[in-house]
Amino acid sequence: MEGRKNVGWGFLFLGLFMTVGFFLGYMHDIAPQKEEWIAQYASGMHFESRMAHAHGGLFGLINVAVGLALLALPIPASRARWISWLALAGLLMPIGIVLHALFGVPPALVFLGGAAMIVATLWLGAEVLSLRLAARS
Repeated sequence: MEGRKNVGWGFLFLGLFMTVGFFLGYMHDIAPQKEEWIAQYASGMHFESRMAHAHGGLFGLINVAVGLALLALPIPASRARWISWLALAGLLMPIGIVLHALFGVPPALVFLGGAAMIVATLWLGAEVLSLRLAARS
C-alpha cells in the first residue's frame, strides 16, 4: 500500500522541524545572544535554519497529504510507487539546507529534493485529474 511511508515520514519531519521552530523561538526571544541573532536575520545560520524550518514542516505536510491521497485513490500501483518515492525524495531539501548550514555541504540535495517534490506534486495532481475525467466518461 503506497502512501503509508509518506504519512509516517511526513509526520516525523513535521515534528522534527517543529522542534527547529522552538529553537528559533529560543534564539530570538530568550537566548543570551538574542540581539546578535536578530541582527543576523537575513544571513548565515539564522536564515538557513528558518529555511529548513519552513521547508521541513511544509514538505512533511505534503508527504502526509500525498500518502493519504495514495492510500485513498485508485492510482495504478507503479505510478503510485513513483509518486511516493519522489515525495519522500523531496525531504532531501530540508536535510540539504541543514547540512549546508552546519557543515557547508554544497546545496545539491536542496535542488534535488525541491525538484523531486515538484515532480511528485504535479504528477499526483495529474493522476487525480485523470481519475476525475475517467469517472465522467
